[in-house]
Amino acid sequence: MLKQLSGAIVLLFTVNSYALPELKTVGEGTYRYLFWQLYDARLASESGTFESYRQSSPLLLALTYKRDISKQQFIDATIDEWRKLGRSSEQQQQQWAGQLQSVWQDVKEGDTLSALLQADGSVIFYFNGEETGTLTDANFGSAFFDIWLHPDTSAPKLRRQLIAAQ
Repeated sequence: MLKQLSGAIVLLFTVNSYALPELKTVGEGTYRYLFWQLYDARLASESGTFESYRQSSPLLLALTYKRDISKQQFIDATIDEWRKLGRSSEQQQQQWAGQLQSVWQDVKEGDTLSALLQADGSVIFYFNGEETGTLTDANFGSAFFDIWLHPDTSAPKLRRQLIAAQ
């Protein structure tokens, strides 16, 4: 749910009947590949700033798609990004990809896939606001968020927009 408070957008989510702390938008931007606009992205934290995964959790990344993308295309692209970053092993990547098969689904234009990074490194996934599952591997959270937030991301312009870099 979105709420407008004194000019700032605040995101409120409920998990297991417990309200999470109010999360404030850190930054937002659009990811384009060649000529296509693929998704709008928004990063949110309790403070509305991003320091690090540990200091900024819970940390929410919400992707609102501008095109239809199959679950398999999204998983393949995720693996490709992990390989480019080189911060996880092939075995970890394949294990995580298998787990994502049961958590993700095909997206249509207008759908939102969100990931909520917890302090313990686990990630709760949402599809259009409905919880779809949790990956509990403590290494997964940073590896997944690195795709957008690591300095060596393949989308440096989007990273700057998400972390509100000057």
